[in-house]
Amino acid sequence: MTETQGNSEHPENQENQENQEKRQSRSARRGIAHLVCGRRAKWVVLVLWLAVLFLTAPFAQKLTDAQDNDAASWLPGSAESTQVLEISENFRPEQIPAVVVYARDSGLTAQDRAAIAEDVAELKQLTDHGIRGAETRGPVFDREADPRAAQVQVPITMDEKGWERIAPAVDSIRDVVDEGGGPAVHITGPGGTSADFAEAFEGIDSTLLLSAMTVVIVMLLLTYRSPTLLLVPLIAVIVALFTAQAFIYLLAEHGGLTVNGQSAGILTVLVFGAGTDYALLLVARYREELRRHEDRHEAMALALHRAGPAVIASGATVVLSMLVLLAAEMNSTRGLGPVAAIGVAVGLLAMLTLFPALLVICGRWIFWPVIPHLGTENPDKRGVWARMGRRIAHRPRMVWAVTATALAVCSLGMIQMRAEGLSNADAFTDKPDSITGQEVSEQYFPAGSGDPLVIVSNQAQAVQVGRTVAETRGVVPDSLGLPPGTKPSYDGKVLFEATMTAPADSEAAKQTVERVRDAVHAVPDADAQVGGGTAALLDMDKATTHDNIVIIPLVLVVVLLILCALLRALIAPLLLVGTVILSFAAALGISALAFRHLFDYAGESTDFPLFVFVFLVALGIDYNIFLTTRIREEATHQGTRPGVVTGLAATGAVITSAGLVLAGTFAALGTLPMVAFAEIGFAVALGVLLDTFIVRSVLVTALFLDAGPKVWWPHRLAREDGGAAAVPEAEEGVAERGG
Repeated sequence: MTETQGNSEHPENQENQENQEKRQSRSARRGIAHLVCGRRAKWVVLVLWLAVLFLTAPFAQKLTDAQDNDAASWLPGSAESTQVLEISENFRPEQIPAVVVYARDSGLTAQDRAAIAEDVAELKQLTDHGIRGAETRGPVFDREADPRAAQVQVPITMDEKGWERIAPAVDSIRDVVDEGGGPAVHITGPGGTSADFAEAFEGIDSTLLLSAMTVVIVMLLLTYRSPTLLLVPLIAVIVALFTAQAFIYLLAEHGGLTVNGQSAGILTVLVFGAGTDYALLLVARYREELRRHEDRHEAMALALHRAGPAVIASGATVVLSMLVLLAAEMNSTRGLGPVAAIGVAVGLLAMLTLFPALLVICGRWIFWPVIPHLGTENPDKRGVWARMGRRIAHRPRMVWAVTATALAVCSLGMIQMRAEGLSNADAFTDKPDSITGQEVSEQYFPAGSGDPLVIVSNQAQAVQVGRTVAETRGVVPDSLGLPPGTKPSYDGKVLFEATMTAPADSEAAKQTVERVRDAVHAVPDADAQVGGGTAALLDMDKATTHDNIVIIPLVLVVVLLILCALLRALIAPLLLVGTVILSFAAALGISALAFRHLFDYAGESTDFPLFVFVFLVALGIDYNIFLTTRIREEATHQGTRPGVVTGLAATGAVITSAGLVLAGTFAALGTLPMVAFAEIGFAVALGVLLDTFIVRSVLVTALFLDAGPKVWWPHRLAREDGGAAAVPEAEEGVAERGG
């Protein structure tokens, strides 16, 4: 018995379906959907969005200027290192040293030393780009007799514009110390490394915009096979991105919102990825309705009426999940929450208003050369996803058991994960000069030189605190001193620095910070605190651990509540959340193996699991929402099990296309020369592909087929009759088509 024959034997079901479609059509004509795509309303929507774009475009271009990339924008607000950073501003302007390293293995000649002295004299005259040349320290030689290397430290002011001028400042220093045939010269230390990070972030918005746009164009061409149709979602997404950037800029300037290079870059990827996903779903439903209705306005109203709840639920899931990041201790993570939420919310609004209006204005010809004419058959009914659904219906329990086991095995790769933070040397995909300079410096000087501990204590106990620090293991005993240009005391407190024996970004240095903190905290009435670059890394690790524990469960609760409200069930949401968690674990496992054995990355940043989880759960659940809402819609008039097969057939192609687009946009993060971004992009792209091709199409389908009507408990659909009878029909349909 074929599906057509099966349906013809149930005329009452067909009549109920036709009556339901008529009611939905009348509801759509009277509802909000018609206000977006009506004959006059579509022009009003277009004019309103053009006005918004005209007003916001100038502000969108200023978002880069509003970025705050100084240390405080990344550090946890309550951390000891953040407090030391704030206190130290009373002693001197916030500054970091650029360390110039001169080295010659055979020993510095008299001519080399004279040239270094000339460089130092010239460096002391520099004042541009925040350089505090008068406070230049050095040269310091590695040894008194026959020195082989020398260090010179040049302070650079890091105020609100410090991040913008750090790279030009280092370039100015480089112009002075250019080796010119003398000893090897490198610029390293916090200043040199920060300059390389700044250059890596430079142009991040335009780089990601072009990369994401290229991915979207290619995928839309492959999906629609229409050179005209791809322009409509692309225009809507770009308008949404500019509008979101403008709102975020205004909040950053006047509302206290913190925006840095990381959140601005992820904003571009999210708006392009999520916005295009929503567009693909709406186009697929609109194309279905165009084959049933002659009036394109009515077709779009019905498409919005039927697909709108799924799109809104998907967008709400992402928005609320991003807002959960406000519970984070890390300032950078907390700032990302509202930035990403605003981007997705604006993208959702544009895709539900501007995008449908543009499609209706253009008419059917926009689908050229495959125009969906009235009465033509929907090709999805005989596509690969329809055949897959019927095959899974044979043995759904075996299918989901094997699939879940395979994903669980993949998740075992997580034992290879090293989310303990990345050192400066491991943070770049290439090897900039600051890293080379750091390696050279460590050959001749204490590894922690150039990035010292910063200790603040009460003046009365300063001598005792200094003695305690000097006696702590891991500290160079004779390195304590008052930095040049620093006030001897301020408001009863003193500030001094100490050099560590281990590299400042190493685990050994973090352990030294722990020991120094324990020691100085024990000094009575000293009120001593320890900060500096290494202390900041340690505090960030602790804050990220807290954020993982707090945010991950909150995101799961948000997702579960939204699914329960959307599906009006409990079993189905629990199954969906479980599949997403399994997909996340598998993505982490495979990614960890790839990072170790394919890309040869040293490790992952401490916030890597958190970001991957939030993006995968919030975005990966989209495809389950798109599928299960369609299954529920079909289950109301043909039963759950046949509804599963029909839902997969109807949504398979569009969800696959959406997954490829989203995976491609996140993979665009790999174009940045920074390991942390490349790892997040790879893991999220992989997880999205797993969700698209394995979890949604196989695992969820098999689970729903196996559970049957019970999946909707406690809704009345869980008590439906006759749903199981559709499975044998599906099997016969497969047999008649050759298996």
